[in-house]
Amino acid sequence: MRHSLSFVAAAIFGLLVVVAMSIFTVDQRKFAIVLQLGEIKEVIAEPGLNFKWPLIQNVRYFEKRILTYDSAEPERFITSEKKPVLVDAFVKWRIIDAKQYYISVQGDETRAHIRLSQTVNAGLREEFGRRTVHEVVSGEREKIMDEVRIKADADARAIGVQIVDVRLKRVDLVQEVSESVYRRMETERKRVANELRSKGAADAEKIRADADRQREIIIAEAYRDAQRIKGEGDARATALYAQAFGQNPEFYAFYRSLEAYRASFRNKGDMLVIDPNSEFFKYLKSSGKGK
Repeated sequence: MRHSLSFVAAAIFGLLVVVAMSIFTVDQRKFAIVLQLGEIKEVIAEPGLNFKWPLIQNVRYFEKRILTYDSAEPERFITSEKKPVLVDAFVKWRIIDAKQYYISVQGDETRAHIRLSQTVNAGLREEFGRRTVHEVVSGEREKIMDEVRIKADADARAIGVQIVDVRLKRVDLVQEVSESVYRRMETERKRVANELRSKGAADAEKIRADADRQREIIIAEAYRDAQRIKGEGDARATALYAQAFGQNPEFYAFYRSLEAYRASFRNKGDMLVIDPNSEFFKYLKSSGKGK
């Protein structure tokens, strides 16, 4: 009896082990390939619970998610100007055909990376060889990435892989080219600076000449207006003098003589040498007679 119970327990345990070895689950983020003695029997893309024959069948899992290949070191490419540049790029890719992927690279991600790097580098070498340094650095960078992605994707489909994106992280000039470019840039900047200085000096001379011309015009107009006003004042004064002279010629002559005396003897040290019988002293003489 005890022997029978042990046999039943062993049978149940063995059955559980067989069932456990027969059941496997597929995650929604992965593909599953069922292999029988190394031969592909089934590819499972849908998540859920599945069964396989124990011992003779095994399961390999592969990512459905987007993977990244990033080169360890920048690659050296030659532009159309025969100038070398260092390019650091990365590739976004994913498996779209698990069966073809397994057949082509044995499901080895390292081998897939080697194949992708060869394809992408060939595309980059071709695109860089048709463009100048300026174009690859800034001018047509987006176009280069799109062209390389399209060509690399067409080649990667052969191994069951889709190229989602190709990005250029950095495009640098090698040391000797960088120094040459920097010197050329410095020369260009100096040329532009000299042109701006020359233009500024010419504009300054033009502004100064225009300011001098306007100053001369303003001075001339001011002198003209001053002379006109002075002439009008002299004419009005002359008219007033004439009017005063007409009303009382004797008083007018007397007033003018006083003005002449005041102008002649403005300071104590003033001296006037003149004939005492001159008309200048007419009213000085007559003033004595009035007394």
